[in-house]
Amino acid sequence: MEQVTKGFFRGLMDKIGVTSQPDDAPPSESEEQLQQAAVVADVQEKPKGEPGFFERLKQGLKKTTDGLVGRIDTLVLGKKVIDAETLEELEEILITSDIGVKTTVELIRTLEQRLGRNELKDGAALRAALKEEILARLVAHHQVLDMTGSRPFVLLVIGVNGVGKTTTIGKLASRYSADGRKVLLAAADTFRAAAAEQLESWGSRSGVDVIRHKEGADPSAVVFDACKAAVARQVDILIVDTAGRLHTKVNLMEEMKKIRRVIDREIPGAPHETLLVVDAATGQNAISQARLFKDAAGVTGIALTKLDGTAKGGIVVAVSHEFALPVRYIGVGESIDDLRDFNPQEFTDALFQA
Repeated sequence: MEQVTKGFFRGLMDKIGVTSQPDDAPPSESEEQLQQAAVVADVQEKPKGEPGFFERLKQGLKKTTDGLVGRIDTLVLGKKVIDAETLEELEEILITSDIGVKTTVELIRTLEQRLGRNELKDGAALRAALKEEILARLVAHHQVLDMTGSRPFVLLVIGVNGVGKTTTIGKLASRYSADGRKVLLAAADTFRAAAAEQLESWGSRSGVDVIRHKEGADPSAVVFDACKAAVARQVDILIVDTAGRLHTKVNLMEEMKKIRRVIDREIPGAPHETLLVVDAATGQNAISQARLFKDAAGVTGIALTKLDGTAKGGIVVAVSHEFALPVRYIGVGESIDDLRDFNPQEFTDALFQA
């Protein structure tokens, strides 16, 4: 039988690719202290006079800007002549800044064509052209998530442990609820210790109900109950949390497929969005996650978190362009306000400190 609770939480897990604790391991005392501190940071209101989001975005992308654009500026600014050797050095910078090999090769090829047309007369022109080309690739796949066509709108959230998935769900629930929409959360991550409790903590802060079962229960059963409840209660948005074990585990991918079948059976046409949450700090590992999840789980959008703590923000361009997926949301801080709809122009301007 379903248990309906409420909650609001910020869970911190070991980063993927560095260390990772077993799914069934309870959080340590230090982790719980970090989690509680994160909750406080998440819900604190911005003091008066604090910079707007664009300034915070620029600050959040500073490490990436220093590592990517700073190196580009060192290479090109002041150059009176742009040649093939310059583009070769630029290619190395882009690849080592997590733009990705595929995207980098395409960018360089386009810049070579511009060079052949005498459009790159100096370093400033090359910098401006690179910014234009990056923006064009982000715009090509950009699309704001439209939730108006279905009720309930089912948002299935997936991703490996440690990427900020539960935090992203909590922030989205808080935002949608504040907008006057009726939201319901489904705690379908029944494997990781305290996962449901974390979701409940977010829900209680946002006034959002959570459908959960006991730890270790069948995730599809939780989803079944959540779909039934969403229809019966006439909610606007149902957000489904899922297990975040490593994407290389076949059983997890089969579980994702089963969850999708249950959702579609109970709410035909759903899930309407399958959002993959990726930690930007993982760099190229984010590309492998996107590739495997897209193939197995039908990903339709990306949320990139923790951009403020990494110099690998170029992964935004790589993931969106390589997989032709829209980046729906980006996170550049702990506050609820620091999870925003992705805006390609705003992002590119902040990256190049325009």
